[in-house]
Amino acid sequence: MLGSSTELRVRKAKPADAAALADVFACSWRNAYSGIIPHTSLESIVLRRGRDWWVRAVRTSDAPLILTFSDKPAGYATFGAARAPGPLKGEIYELYLAPSYQGLGFGEYLFEASRSALDERGLKGLIVWALADNEQAQQFYWSRGGRPVAKTIERMGGKNLEKVAFGWG
Repeated sequence: MLGSSTELRVRKAKPADAAALADVFACSWRNAYSGIIPHTSLESIVLRRGRDWWVRAVRTSDAPLILTFSDKPAGYATFGAARAPGPLKGEIYELYLAPSYQGLGFGEYLFEASRSALDERGLKGLIVWALADNEQAQQFYWSRGGRPVAKTIERMGGKNLEKVAFGWG
């Protein structure tokens, strides 16, 4: 269940949010990908995306959106122009919530804020990639109306991982 509008906010992230974004990234990735991405590779990714990485990320023109609940960071999304050519011009690159905030409708709130931001930029149509073995992400995008439009394989830690692209026209 969503909190009241005074509790739940989405805004552009600032450098002061970098440590919180690093924490949300680390706990959400470990929660989502433990047992899917080989452990050593997963930990390497988490370590690379620490506070300093996020300071640089939020200083770009495409700063992430941060979702806060009662002024506490609960999740984030990154998005922009689709990385692959095609009719879907916008892409959500990442959308993650800290595990304690999952299942409350916050992901849908952040997803819609990201879609709205893409629409404001004139990027019509949306694509989002998710690992096929991440059943929670697959179900989330399917329930938002996305349908599989492409598949690919990404190799991580010596393991082939299938990725599925969900599209919205």
